[in-house]
This record gives sequence, structure tokens and C-alpha cells, in this order.
Amino acid sequence: MSSEMEMAGGGVEDAYGEDRATEEQLVTPWSFSVASGYTLLRDPRHNKGLAFSEAERDAHYLRGLLPPAHASQELQEKKIMHNLRQYTVPLQRYIAMMDLQERNERLFYKLLIDNVEELLPVVYTPTVGEACQKYGSIYRRPQGLYISLKDKGKILEVLKNWPERSIQVIVVTDGERILGLGDLGCQGMGIPVGKLSLYTALGGVRPSACLPITIDVGTNNETLLNDEFYIGLRQKRATGQEYHELLEEFMTAVKQNYGEKVLTQFEDFANHNAFDLLAKYSKSHLVFNDDIQGTASVVLAGLLAALKVVGGTLADHTYLFLGAGEAGTGIADLIALEMSKHTETPIDDCRKKIWLVDSKGLIVESRKESLQHFKQPWAHEHEPLKTLLEAVESIKPTVLIGTSGVGRTFTKEVVEAMASFNEKPVIFALSNPTSHSECTAEDAYTWSQGRAVFASGSPFDPVEYDGKLHVPGQSNNAYVFPGFGLGVVISGAIRVHDDMLLAASEALAEQVTDEHFAKGLIFPPFTNIRTISARIAAKVAAKAYELGLASRLPRPDDLVKYAQSCMYTPTYRSYR
Repeated sequence: MSSEMEMAGGGVEDAYGEDRATEEQLVTPWSFSVASGYTLLRDPRHNKGLAFSEAERDAHYLRGLLPPAHASQELQEKKIMHNLRQYTVPLQRYIAMMDLQERNERLFYKLLIDNVEELLPVVYTPTVGEACQKYGSIYRRPQGLYISLKDKGKILEVLKNWPERSIQVIVVTDGERILGLGDLGCQGMGIPVGKLSLYTALGGVRPSACLPITIDVGTNNETLLNDEFYIGLRQKRATGQEYHELLEEFMTAVKQNYGEKVLTQFEDFANHNAFDLLAKYSKSHLVFNDDIQGTASVVLAGLLAALKVVGGTLADHTYLFLGAGEAGTGIADLIALEMSKHTETPIDDCRKKIWLVDSKGLIVESRKESLQHFKQPWAHEHEPLKTLLEAVESIKPTVLIGTSGVGRTFTKEVVEAMASFNEKPVIFALSNPTSHSECTAEDAYTWSQGRAVFASGSPFDPVEYDGKLHVPGQSNNAYVFPGFGLGVVISGAIRVHDDMLLAASEALAEQVTDEHFAKGLIFPPFTNIRTISARIAAKVAAKAYELGLASRLPRPDDLVKYAQSCMYTPTYRSYR
């Protein structure tokens, strides 16, 4: 491979040929097996446990290191699922899954793909939140890469310590705003690790191309600073110039080490940094913020699907948000953008259909001077109102969206008010984890006499009301970001454009069928997520080619087929 090619791809080819859209092929991990069979059994990427055949046991010096029995991958999967179901505490399941990932990578992903609805809440929200809170106590082996203030001036060297060269997706956090749980410092690592396991399981990005990173600049969480098991820097959080210099060095090092086409996903940064970092680096790097853009994309998809139930176009509706942070303003922006695209109306006019309530009340023109910059576009002419209920009664929205991070804020009065002037009120209670949800599915259906079109951020069980079973939608970012990332990777995109997010939303909404609507669903079931991701990837890649942002040429004829052919499959390989 020429040095030019190496530079363009950002790193070198991986030795096992998983870097391309290749068929599963016979692979021999020579360096491991010839050296010692014992090492092979302790290498999670190539270990198959009792699935090694007689011939493999002889060829790779495994004879005697394994019990004589053989167990297929299917049988191993059955056993582990049986064991997982014995645990009553979700955190125990999380720990068991992490142990499996450290021991047998392919079995971990096979389990996650085949049992996605059961295991998604274990490896991601809501259980991952508790895991992050207790990360110091349950810490066993390091996962991902930790970059702290101590590494200033040496970040490129630290990146080079990571064993993989050909990285396609990085998920990075600084731990300041983990889910709705606040500043968890270095223990936020559970989030990038969890997100990237979903990139692989749901989006088919190969595990060796994924890199979880936590940037540790300290924490303001006194409990953690006083916790003897805390794994991070014991100091107050760095801010201002010191913080931005570290991030600048990090972003420069990422591009230097991995090239132009590595997708860097910012995850769970606090509002004041999230918007600035996205604005600063979106012009020079391939960056994506899941809390701002991913959430917006999946919620827009839910709204586009909900319109088929409630009628009208996006522009016919009035939107009211509780919460004006990353998620709220991100969703509002994308709705306005989609509205503007379809009606050919200036985006400022479209914004007038969207109202936001923050902790001080309705965002209105008279408050503009005191607002943070990302809230200012939403300050419209209206008398100041203090409470959400007043805003609902005055503005009479058709769609109510909660991104406040505060539980039970959609009260009985609020939901009843929505139901009083809407035949089918659209209510999205999006805050995670479940305890922070603005209302439960049961509340929404009961207080609206079963008329609400409801979606939440965390999963809720189906609700029976008046003899009818209502299945609440889960507006989970996992619908969008794995497919979005795959689309970016397969097209070799060098920048993320808003139109790519709109393409992802439209692709997801298109996959909600009449059969789903009949059950009250506005999102397709997760069981089919890899097909959904492939279609999202194809639409995102198509948009990247259309915008001239794709570098993988020539463009494949059938992007859906191409996306599927690029997806990692976790079945065991045969070793010669």
C-alpha cells in the first residue's frame, strides 16, 4: 500500500482484512496462534471458546487448553442469555455483558444483535447511567482511551498508543453532562463504550474501527472527588482557555493520526461547550453531536411519522418545547429546516411556529438580551409567561416536546389542556433515564383519554386504556446514529451537512408501515434495526454524494446493497 493511500485513509489496513466491504473470509491470526494457543484464547477478537473445531485445536495448539466438548455459537448464545435472565439487578447484567465483550467479542455482538430489544436497555439507557455513576466501583479492565490534562502537549503520542490504526468512528465525552445525571467526570467512559457497541451491533461498523475516548479535565462532582474508588483526576473541572487548548490539541491530533475521514462524535458535553465545539469544528472536521443532531434527527422522524396519524404537514402544526438546551434547540432547528425546505419559506418565518420554555418561562422577545446565543432565534413576540401550563393554554400547541431533564413536568393539567384543544395531541417526553421522563406513557394515555400520540426517550411498557392496547414509541437515538455513521463511513464523507440529517429522518420515517400505525407505533420496532440502519446509511450516503462531500468514488450503484455488504457480521470465522 502506498504512503499516499495510507495518508488518505488515515492509518493502515488491518491485518485481518475486515477494513473493506469483504465477504467473511478464512482468516488465520498467525501472530497469535503460532506463538501460543493460550494467548489466542485470551484475545477477545479471535477467541471462540468451545466452538474451536478439532482441526483448529490441533493447528493452533489448543489441545488440552479447552474441555473436550464442542459448543456452537448458537449454543453459547443460548447459555449466556439463560444466565443473563437469572440476574434481577440490571447493573449485574451490564457487568456480565462487559465481561463477555472483554472475553469474546463476536459472541457479545451476536447476542446484542439477536436480542436487541432485551439487551439495548442493558448496554445503553437506562442501565448505562447507573453504570457510569458506579464506574469506579465496577471498573475491571480499561476500555477505550483516557486523555487527561496531564497529557497536554502529548495527545498525538497517546493516540498512537491505541493498537488500531484504521479508525473510522470516535465517540468522545468529557463527562460533564452524562444523560440526565450531571457531571460524572472520568466515569462518563461508559457512554462512549456503550454508543460504539451500538455502532457495531446496529450499524455494522466493525469493532476494530471504533474508538471510545474520555477527556478528563476534572469534575465538579464533590461525591466523586471524595470517593476512594474514583478513577479520574481529583480536581475541579478546567474551563476557559485551558479547556479549549486541550480540545484543540485533541482535534488536531485526531485528524493527524487518523486522517480527514474519521467521524468524531461529541457525546454528553455540557450545553455551553457542546454548541461551541460543534460550531467551531464542523467546518474543518467530520464531527457530529448526537445530543444536538442525533436527537433532532430521530425526533423529526417521529414527527414525520406522527403526521400520518394526526394529519397535516409540519408547517400546519405549532410546537412547544419544555427545555431549551442542546436537545430542545437542536430539534427545533431541524424541524424549522425541514419545514423551510418543503415550503420554500425563509427559516426565520418557520421558527415562528416553534416556541420554547426554559427554567425561567417562555422564551420571548423581551428576554432576548439576557439569553444564551443558541436560545436567541426562538425569542418571539409574546407576553412573558412563567409556567408551562400558561404557555400551553396561551399558545395552544398541537405538539408538546419535553427535553428538560426534569421528571413529571407534564402534569395532569398540562396533558388535559393539550387534549382539550387537540383531537390527537402529540406528546414527546424525551428526557432520560426513565425517572427523568416528563411523564409516563400511562399518564399520557390516561389523561388524554387514549388520544395522545406518545413517544419517550426511555422504553415504557404498552398501556391498556379503555380496552385498547397502546404501544408507546421510543424516540431513541439508536435508530439514527448507527445508520448515519455507517452512511458517512461508506461514502467517505469529509463533512456532516444538515441535509444529511434530514435524509436520515426521512429514511427512518419511511420505514413506519400501516401495520405499525395500527398499533399506535410511530417508530419501527428495533428487531429490524440493521435493515433500518442500512437504508438510513444509503440515504445519508446518497446525500453526501449529491452535495459533493463524498470521497469514496465511483459511487456504488445500489447504496442499500453496498451498505449491507459493508456491515460487520459477528458469526465465528474458520481458522486454517
